[in-house]
Amino acid sequence: MDAYSAILTFMTGLILRFALPVGATILMCLVLRRWDQRWQREAEADGMRVTARNIGCLEINKCPEENRANCKAYAYSDSPCWQVFRDGNGHLQESCLGCKVFRDAPIPILT
Repeated sequence: MDAYSAILTFMTGLILRFALPVGATILMCLVLRRWDQRWQREAEADGMRVTARNIGCLEINKCPEENRANCKAYAYSDSPCWQVFRDGNGHLQESCLGCKVFRDAPIPILT
């Protein structure tokens, strides 16, 4: 009977040590995922989904057609212009920091 008791105690210890934390983690992931989906639906219902594009940059800066062909931001119209002009380290250019397009842009919500 001592062997069965020892095995039962060992198995109970394993369940308490490993299964409960893993189960709690899985449960929290499911709850957080459900909350995230609910918050996304609420944001879409409130019209909060915003996408930033380069069209505002071209209109505000009144870029002529001949300059648009050479403009790096015009070629990547799906991204905001300041994202296109970042340097190799990911820093914004000084000209972007003072630009009206950058300062007045809405904060995008990633989709």
